[in-house]
Amino acid sequence: MSVGRLGVRLLIGGLFVGHGTQKLFGWFGGPGRAGTEGMMEALEMRPAKVHAALAGATETAGGALLAAGLATPLAASAITGVMTTAIRKVHLPNGPWNANGGWEYNAVLIGAVTALAETGPGDLSLDRVLGIERTGPAWALGALATGVATSFLTVAVARRGRPGVVSAGGQDALQAPPQGTAGDPTTAGA
Repeated sequence: MSVGRLGVRLLIGGLFVGHGTQKLFGWFGGPGRAGTEGMMEALEMRPAKVHAALAGATETAGGALLAAGLATPLAASAITGVMTTAIRKVHLPNGPWNANGGWEYNAVLIGAVTALAETGPGDLSLDRVLGIERTGPAWALGALATGVATSFLTVAVARRGRPGVVSAGGQDALQAPPQGTAGDPTTAGA
């Protein structure tokens, strides 16, 4: 029995469900859709409304799949994609250390989900129960490459988007990104 892998899946997957629902619904002290849209606009991820919904949905679905041990390489790819984007758009200029707002936390998560894609989700997983478990170095590298490539594609598409709508009073219609939002790795100071 692979209790360790189950624990890692439940912890990381559950936390990503939390991060996603913070963005989508404002749960767990999160910014909700409006705050996430503001954050995406500040990060020049345009159209902000679309990127906010996609980020929240990807984190929620990727986390749920990982926790359940279902389509584990796909779950790893989803989490890798959002963490790579967080590194590129927020953390990279701050160096590696998390204490300085750096990328080490994101990189550790990418490493953990890549390892799960290689070793498989374990005996206590839907992949195993359904007989669809896919493991090994090729699956891990494929999940890693797909997540990183998706991040690069997402950022490239976002660069082509137009800035957010400006209200009649000259203020951005989207609110400013919240600072230090409830452990969200993409906000300042995380």
